[in-house]
Formats: sequence, C-alpha cells, structure tokens
Amino acid sequence: MRRITILFIGLVVALVLLLSSVFVVDERQRALVLQFGQIRQVIEEPGLNFKIPFIQEVVYYDDRILSLDTATIEVTPADDRRLVVDAFARYRIVDAEQFRLAVGVGGLREAERLLEDILNPQIRAVLGSDGVTSDAILSSERAGLMERITEQARLRALPLGLDVLDVRLKQTELPQQNLSATFSRMRAEREREATDERARGEEAAQRVRALADRTVVELVSDANREAEITRGEADAERNRIFAEAFNIDRDFFQFYRSMAAYEAAFGGANSSMVLSPDSEFFEFFADPMGNAGLASPVAE
Repeated sequence: MRRITILFIGLVVALVLLLSSVFVVDERQRALVLQFGQIRQVIEEPGLNFKIPFIQEVVYYDDRILSLDTATIEVTPADDRRLVVDAFARYRIVDAEQFRLAVGVGGLREAERLLEDILNPQIRAVLGSDGVTSDAILSSERAGLMERITEQARLRALPLGLDVLDVRLKQTELPQQNLSATFSRMRAEREREATDERARGEEAAQRVRALADRTVVELVSDANREAEITRGEADAERNRIFAEAFNIDRDFFQFYRSMAAYEAAFGGANSSMVLSPDSEFFEFFADPMGNAGLASPVAE
C-alpha cells in the first residue's frame, strides 16, 4: 500500500512537472522564455514548446496590429491659428526581445506610454513647421502631413521593438476660447466681401445705366433729326405741289385755300366771328368765282 502511494505521488509530481514544462504559442502571439529575468529563447512560430519547470517562465506578446489613441494636444501652425488635435496610431511589435528590453515588466501599457511620448512631439513638430498652415491641416494636404509624422515616429519607435504603421488625426478643431473670436473674424470677412461685391455691382449698374441713358439720348437725337429732315422734305414737297397747283390754275387754287380757311375758322361746334363787312375773307360767299362785291355781314 505504501508503494502504491509513493508511486501515485510520483506520477502526480511527474504530471505536474510535465504540464509546467509545456506551453503553447498560437498564431496571434510571440513568446519569450525567461530565466531569472533574462531572455533565454524567442519563439515566433506557433506550436507546442517546452521550458524548465519552476525555473523558466513564458511571457506572451500580441503579434497583431495594435491601436493607440493619443491624448488631445494643442498645435500652433505657421499662421498662428491654434488647433486642438488628437490622433490614433496603428503599430506592431516586430522585435519581441528588443521590446522586452525597452519596456521591461511594464509590458504593453509602458510601451503605449513611450509611444505616445514619441507621437505627440512629432505631431507638434510637423504641424507647427514652416509653411504648414491651419488651412493645409484641414485640407487634403493633411494626408501628406500624416505620412511625415508616421515616418518620423517609425524611426524613433524602432528601438522599442515597435513598427509604427500609420498615424491619423481623429479630430482637428479650434480651442473653445478661440471659437467666438474666430467666428467674429469670419463674419467680418464675409461682410467685407459682401460689401465689396455690392459696391462692384452698384458700379456696374451705374455704368449700364449711364450707357443706356447715353444710348437713349443718341436714339432720340437721331430720331428728331430724321423727323426734322422728313418734315422739311415734306414741307418742300407740299410747297412744290402748291406752287405747281397755283401755276396751273390760280383761281382754283385761291378758291381751295379760301375753303380751307373757312373750314378752319368755322370748324368748332359753336364758333363766332366779328369782321368788317367788306373783308376779303368772305369774298367767295357772295360770288363763288371771286368777282362779287361786298358780302352781307355774317355772324355766327
């Protein structure tokens, strides 16, 4: 019975030693085998592995792409227009041994603190460099600026065993205390632009009105000139016709002119006229041929 107990205890101890010496690394991980805090083995391939029980320990690190959200910081571009930005980064642990030496027992939390200490100064340096304005940061040029930040951050993160894959800005906005002043300045600029546009429009309208007035004067002047010419030609033609008619039959012409004068004198609905009885105006009342003597007085 005692031998069975000893054998059972031995089997249990052997099983514990076996289980303590076996560990598995999956495809999402890398592992370091440590002995008294010193790195003894770096395991990058997934599978079953062994270690010395109770003497060696295994530390696992994620082999996938990781993300880090940085704290909000203020930057001052070249146009002195302060902006509040925060970014996120994508990175990987590419050298587990170098990573362990850099961060120690702090692990991923310490690595993210060190990486953020790299990213924030690079963001300030690139976004605050000469020639970089707030408009550039807010436009499509931002992609090029992010590439510059990524390249510089990658160089400084390599000693940590990290590879910075990408850095992007999540938000870019003005500090709260500057919003009112910025809005007021934008409103003043828009009002100035509107005033300029109205002034230019009024100037153009005045030019159009002046041109139209000049055109009207020219057209009226030309029309009056043409009318005077036409009237002059018509009067000349009328006088010519009268002259020809007078030369053809002077008596008939005198009679026609007298009839026209009578029509003009008595054309009203209630006409009155006072003339001397021997006036030549009534010559054709007494004798249509114009040979009669004095006509009797006519009234109304």
